[in-house]
Amino acid sequence: MNSLVSTTAIEAQSQAASEEVVRLTDVKRRFGTTSALDGISLTVKRGEILGIIGRSGAGKSTLIRCLNGLERADSGEILIEGRDITELSEQDLQPLRRRIGMIFQHFNLLSAKTVEENVALPLKIEGLAKGERLKRAHELLELVGLADKAKAYPASLSGGQKQRVGIARALTARPALLLSDEATSALDPETTRSILALLKDINRKLGLTILLITHEMEVVRGIADRVAVIDAGRIVEEGQVWSVFANPQAEITGSLLGGIRPQLPEHIAGRLSAAAGSEAILSVDLAGPQAQGALFAELSAALPHSFRLVHGGIDHIQNQPVARFFIAVPARDPALAGKVEQFLTARSARVEVLGYDTDHA
Repeated sequence: MNSLVSTTAIEAQSQAASEEVVRLTDVKRRFGTTSALDGISLTVKRGEILGIIGRSGAGKSTLIRCLNGLERADSGEILIEGRDITELSEQDLQPLRRRIGMIFQHFNLLSAKTVEENVALPLKIEGLAKGERLKRAHELLELVGLADKAKAYPASLSGGQKQRVGIARALTARPALLLSDEATSALDPETTRSILALLKDINRKLGLTILLITHEMEVVRGIADRVAVIDAGRIVEEGQVWSVFANPQAEITGSLLGGIRPQLPEHIAGRLSAAAGSEAILSVDLAGPQAQGALFAELSAALPHSFRLVHGGIDHIQNQPVARFFIAVPARDPALAGKVEQFLTARSARVEVLGYDTDHA
């Protein structure tokens, strides 16, 4: 019996490992006295899109360079499809690198080569015959919507088209993992949306695992299944995108979300005081069915006072409603704000009393 349990456990562990394309365990990397990565641990499952977001200098670039073997971690494990790359020689790394595709912020296309030649270049380096590599290049150009640009040169392409060529090139060797290093940062918003839609489509069609490095929450919101927030070389928050957007735990996450979540208008925020005023201003964060239900009608029925909606809205992320509202609660009853907070919290809302509006009549 013990043997059977042991065998079953081993099989379960093996199956779990096969579902993981990437596993990092306590990865550290220093440059002199600066700690670029300070104990990073995370996993990326097969077919998943994981967004890693952080400010400049947070450790994102070092992390991606460690993942493709361009940087060596000082300690910890980096497993790609179950194989620890930290133990491999440069020679042994070469075949593993072919399992990792890479797309860059500035495209990195060769200006003297045509689009099809740029896409086929990795296969030429591998030694494939010209006919084979051009056939594969044409298949991928069809996939990214550039079949008619095969004979064009990069100088004649738009930024979005150049990035599509970069994506096609990254897929030539049929990688298990695609790394995206700020791949949309140089693009305008409309082109960014089209590139993200393309990556999502490729993820669906090929079951490709994608790890996105970015400083833009809009990119994470538009494509990722999960998000990991990196700050000072550490993962400070991780979870499903909708959940993190609805209820950010780390201060840095809230800051990064500031541009795309509703914020209290400045002319109101600027006059808030800690001293009691005519109204208490509360922020209310909700996700799931409550975010689009009759919550405020129920609140008014339970606590019959003239609540006022100041600002806010509802978004949908990964098919989940995510809402943020700011409400004003009359302050003539000092205990009312606490009762409102208790009522909303009991219904899975996250509530914060931001202060008192002393100027509202």
